[in-house]
Amino acid sequence: MTNSFDFTAHVNDRLSDAIAKERESIGFYDLCDQDITPFLVLAQKVKQTNIVIVGIGGSALGASAVYRFLDLVRSFDKKLHILDTTDPLVLESKLNSFDMDDAFYCLISKSGGTIETIAVAKYIDTAVNLHKENTVVITDDASILEKFADSRGIQHFAIPENVGGRFSVLSSAGLIPLALVGVDIKLLLAGAQKVRDGFFNDQGYCHSLMLKATYYAQHANTYNINCLFSYSEVFREFNAWYVQLWGESLGKKQRNSELHVGLTPIGLIGPTDQHSFLQLIVDGKRDKSVTVIKIKEFENEMRIPDNSFENLEAMDIINGFSFAELINMQADSMMEALDSLDDIPLDIIEIESVNASEIGQLILYYELLTALVANMLDINAYDQPGVEMGKVILKEKLKGK
Repeated sequence: MTNSFDFTAHVNDRLSDAIAKERESIGFYDLCDQDITPFLVLAQKVKQTNIVIVGIGGSALGASAVYRFLDLVRSFDKKLHILDTTDPLVLESKLNSFDMDDAFYCLISKSGGTIETIAVAKYIDTAVNLHKENTVVITDDASILEKFADSRGIQHFAIPENVGGRFSVLSSAGLIPLALVGVDIKLLLAGAQKVRDGFFNDQGYCHSLMLKATYYAQHANTYNINCLFSYSEVFREFNAWYVQLWGESLGKKQRNSELHVGLTPIGLIGPTDQHSFLQLIVDGKRDKSVTVIKIKEFENEMRIPDNSFENLEAMDIINGFSFAELINMQADSMMEALDSLDDIPLDIIEIESVNASEIGQLILYYELLTALVANMLDINAYDQPGVEMGKVILKEKLKGK
């Protein structure tokens, strides 16, 4: 994975010290070093062919991002299903898409009391009965969900207390379901460690991350919308993960004032969104920065045939090109167009190939970037008071029904 851009920013020397200090208390930085043996042991025991995540938000988006990234390029023996909604139409459709008796359920909730997760778990329990042979619980130590697991003899794993939900993909919350499906979680963590160590050893990604974060923070009032333009469908769920990470971490009041700050995330897929959202970027208000993610090597040789359609002979210019070449030329053309405008901040992340190490690198890169921007904006990246307000109101409505 490489990142290149032409941003100009004055990097505050205190930023690296602030992040080093934060690392002492915030857990996502060192998830690369955890012992994953218990996760691999569990994966060896589970025989069901459908792995089902029952969770929402940070309990589901990270694992989904990794799985969807890899699923199009390799065949897993097992399939991952995500139950992250209370929409009855979608929920019923998803439950009908697999054999519920040939499924292993991962109940994931950091707090242990996520209403959406427990509601879906209750429904599943009436259909198949959740027990120690078909269920694992992943939650905070001593949560009410852990107590439920103990009451039924269900194995449970802790999410580290100092790892927030949206930063938990490389913890038990993400690694266990991914290991159960067959993802190489060792390689995933090795990719993340490469970025982490390069940053803290002042190598590789350190300067580019510091510069990029500083630019975003210094220009937050001008370019307050960040568009992640990902040129492959393998990034669709990663985009969703990025939107939660960026929105829930950076939309806050500053620590020592009532000033509201934030950077609005938008996830786009190229070339599809070249035919929709790109128009707004090019000719709309100058309040958006753009990051393009592209894949260097698709490892796919599908080509456009060397044939002609009547009255469409002018389109024969595409003949012979591989689809991988075409999508990357579309990305390059879009970037050249934006670069020529001079007033749209643009940077490029290039993924070498589609594998677990590369997505591990990308995840840690964005988690670090989020932490850096939050420090520059003087906000707490790890709470979500706005989300909690809605949860409190919902519980009151349910009690009053």
